Amino acid sequence: MPLDIQALKNGLIVSCQPVKGGAMDNAAMVVGFGLAALDGGAAGLRIESADYVRAVRGATDKPIVGLVKRDLNDTPVRITPWLEDVDALAAAGADIIAYDATQRIRPVDTKTLIDRIHAHGRIAMADCSILADAEQALAEGAEIVGTTLAGYTGPLEPTEPDFALIVAASKLTPHVIAEGNVRTPEQASRALASGAFMVVVGSAITRPEHVTSWFRAALDETLSSTKA
Repeated sequence: MPLDIQALKNGLIVSCQPVKGGAMDNAAMVVGFGLAALDGGAAGLRIESADYVRAVRGATDKPIVGLVKRDLNDTPVRITPWLEDVDALAAAGADIIAYDATQRIRPVDTKTLIDRIHAHGRIAMADCSILADAEQALAEGAEIVGTTLAGYTGPLEPTEPDFALIVAASKLTPHVIAEGNVRTPEQASRALASGAFMVVVGSAITRPEHVTSWFRAALDETLSSTKA
C-alpha cells in the first residue's frame, strides 16, 4: 500500500548518510543510526543507496526516503540521476524516492524520472534549489518538494537553511520538506513555522565528523580572538 503522506505531517525525518569512506560508512552503522533516530522520535529516515535502503528496510517498517548519489563526468546532477537508480530504490523498499529537480544538464529528464517513480507506486520527492524547480516539479507530478539543494548549485555551499524558499514553496503546495543545513532544534522549529510540512535533519544528528568539526572551529575561533 502506498505511503500516506499526511502521516508524516509535522514529522522529523533523519537523514542517515555517512561520510563516504568514513568510519560510519557501513550498513550496520546506518541501520543503527536509523533505529536510534526512530527511538528518539523521528517519523522516518532518508537513506542513500539501494543497499543501505534494503538494510534499513529489513530493520523497520517506518517510512524511508531513498536516493542514490553519483558523481558523473557529464552532469552536475548527483541525486538519483538514472532510471536504474529509481528501479533499485523501489526494489529495496523506499516509500519516497528523491531526485535532483534542478534545471541543469542531466542524463534523464525530470518528468521521465517522476513517471518511473510513479510506475513503481512510490512517491516522488523533488530536491529543489530555487522556486522555479519546485514549480516545474509540481507541474510534472511530484508530490513533495524539498529545499535540499538551495544554495548548492553555486560556487559556495550555504551554512544556513533557506527559510525564504520554504515560505515561497509552501504557497505552491502544503507538502514542502525543509532540508539543508538544519543544524539546531531552533532552526527546525523555525522551518516548521515557516510552512514546512516536515523537516529533515542530517549531519547534525548522524555525521559526528561534521559536528566535531563545528565544535573544533568554534574553539579555534575563540583561541584566535584571545591571542589577538
